[in-house]
Amino acid sequence: MSKIEAQVEDLMAEILSGTDYELVDVEYVKERDWYLRVFVDKAGGIDLDDCQKLSEQLSAKLDAADIIGGAYILEVSSPGIDRILKKDKDFIREAGKIVDVTLYAPLDGKKLFVGELVSRDEKFLYIKDIAPLPREKIALVRLHIDF
Repeated sequence: MSKIEAQVEDLMAEILSGTDYELVDVEYVKERDWYLRVFVDKAGGIDLDDCQKLSEQLSAKLDAADIIGGAYILEVSSPGIDRILKKDKDFIREAGKIVDVTLYAPLDGKKLFVGELVSRDEKFLYIKDIAPLPREKIALVRLHIDF
């Protein structure tokens, strides 16, 4: 995680302390412009008013801390229904749900695995009826959406 992302996580921890919001993820990425994306959730989901309030609070703290030197676009949003699972608590909370697992390179001829999340440990991700997947080969795990 970049230094900026870690510092933003610390600022968000201050903002969210004592609330029912949960910080899901922070991304500081260069696309056409620099983007600082902060993903927040709460039981029952968040709405635009929540995002606006949190964006204003974070923006004020970022201005005061002056941790990002150049121009960037701040986005505060929900992680979405196909949320990415990264942290241990994500995997614990979503156990039993169907996930999409994308690998960096094919394993047994496949790069995408879909199945029921069982658990993960330091070395493997466990999906029901699939051989354990080595964590170092996993590029992305996200909740599965059926259309």
